[in-house]
Amino acid sequence: MLTIQNLHAGYGKVQVLHGISIDVPKGKVVTLIGSNGAGKTTTMRAISGMIAPTSGEISLNGQRIDGLESFTIAKRGLAHSPEGRRVFATMTVTDNLILGAFPRLTGSRPKGDVSGDLDRAMDLFPRLKERRNQLAGTLSGGEQQMLAMARAVMLNPEVVLLDEPSMGLAPILVDEVFRIIERLKSEGVTMLLVEQFAAAALNVADYGYVLENGRISVHGEASKLQSDPAVKAAYLGGAH
Repeated sequence: MLTIQNLHAGYGKVQVLHGISIDVPKGKVVTLIGSNGAGKTTTMRAISGMIAPTSGEISLNGQRIDGLESFTIAKRGLAHSPEGRRVFATMTVTDNLILGAFPRLTGSRPKGDVSGDLDRAMDLFPRLKERRNQLAGTLSGGEQQMLAMARAVMLNPEVVLLDEPSMGLAPILVDEVFRIIERLKSEGVTMLLVEQFAAAALNVADYGYVLENGRISVHGEASKLQSDPAVKAAYLGGAH
């Protein structure tokens, strides 16, 4: 589904990623964990075309997407819910969601049932349904995060990139966000998840990669990473 091979990327002369390889199979949730500054968000930005890789290959459904513009990558079926939410503050909740389906409305992706998917998004995120006519900028941080995730799903994507969906949220909202990720997983949505709460990410994921200083240090089935002493000591609150 989504394959990253020997990816190098960075900002100007600063190289952040040093040849990482990640595979996200269809219908699976793969998580990328690591400390702050390890290169997780850079990875997501390189995949979605926000920055151009310096070398390596990124393929979606067997077709190369590295080097393409972000809007072209979105048309190919990759949706990015970015770190920091980045909702359209002066637009309503409903308009933000419809904008997520823009490639479907312009014919660059199969249209399908946009109206039905809008209703589904509202059902998936009940708080958004209650605030459907409210300006996005007036939502709480947790509600804006839900809106960013729902907007990504409105693309009816092949793959969803979720970058730090729990960042800055109260614990009760973190739990709600992960319940939603579980539900999306149960519906067969393919996801690459970057998350600061490694334990929660590994609980929901099928497979995981640990990123250290721009390199993959270890990877494997999520359940095995949860019991790996080094992973436990570094990211899960201890080796016991």
